[in-house]
Amino acid sequence: MEFLIAIIAIALVFDFINGFHDAANSIATVVSTRVLSPMLAVVWAAFFNFVAFLFFQTKVAGNIAKGVDPAAASLTLVAAGLVGAIIWDLLTWWWALPTSSSHALLGGLAGAAIVKAGFGALDGALFLKTGIFIVISPTLGLVLGAILMRLVMQFFGRFKPSSIDRSFRRLQLVSAALYSIGHGGNDAQKTMGIIVAALMAGNLLSVPHGEKPGVPLWVVLICHAAMGLGTLAGGWRIIRTMGMRITKLVPSGGFCAETSGAATLFLATSLGVPVSTTHTITGSIIGVGSVRKFSAVRWGVAGRIIWAWILTIPGSAAISAASYFIATKLGLPP
Repeated sequence: MEFLIAIIAIALVFDFINGFHDAANSIATVVSTRVLSPMLAVVWAAFFNFVAFLFFQTKVAGNIAKGVDPAAASLTLVAAGLVGAIIWDLLTWWWALPTSSSHALLGGLAGAAIVKAGFGALDGALFLKTGIFIVISPTLGLVLGAILMRLVMQFFGRFKPSSIDRSFRRLQLVSAALYSIGHGGNDAQKTMGIIVAALMAGNLLSVPHGEKPGVPLWVVLICHAAMGLGTLAGGWRIIRTMGMRITKLVPSGGFCAETSGAATLFLATSLGVPVSTTHTITGSIIGVGSVRKFSAVRWGVAGRIIWAWILTIPGSAAISAASYFIATKLGLPP
């Protein structure tokens, strides 16, 4: 029981770091356009991160929980997966790279599971769907961002820039709230899935064969609370990269990027697909910036971010595989 409690605590630390690491996804645009101060922006985002559980079913959590064959899942495996994800998140935070906590978590689970039971222990359909959405989510965000930005320019282009900015500064409060709901709705469920997997491994939650596990309400609430607190903690290094270094944004552009990203996240969460909020908002920002001027996007920065995306799953998998190997050698049950 002590080991299980420790794993739940580690999962909540990951959730906190997820909010801390991915705070930039929710508020980088609203900070860079100076609609809100950094402090007000994180409070705004944290609140909507928390209330996101009111808007979505826990389909993503159920899929994460069955990502590894229950016969192979163990408390040590779940703990190693979390360690891999946390270390990768902290490394990329230090390097100021907006990578995916979602994919770090899946990579962490995969690395430990492969060491224990081989590739057959993984839910191939989930990992394939997640892999496909690595391409779909930023592409959809980019396309929607570009379309929405072009529509805004077409309908509002004849107005004075000052009046446009004044209107979209208000609208950005709504778009930032929607994006934070999408962020909390998708990302908090990943930690819920991990805790449910730990409860199943500890024989405290039974699930009929072939069915998706349900998520207890207490798990839902503590995961959303941990993510909200993490968002409050900031993540300013990545906010600078996301909101200021990819392209220069004005309130209308920030609104288009956040709305496009929110629409993509709402779609993915309704389908039960764990996607990267980082990939989604980055694609949206690039789409918005490329409409105004293709050269306005700093493609060198975007290229570094894409390389970080590519390396996330293998990087976190390698760390978790090493963690699992060391843990079993130190005497923890496999």
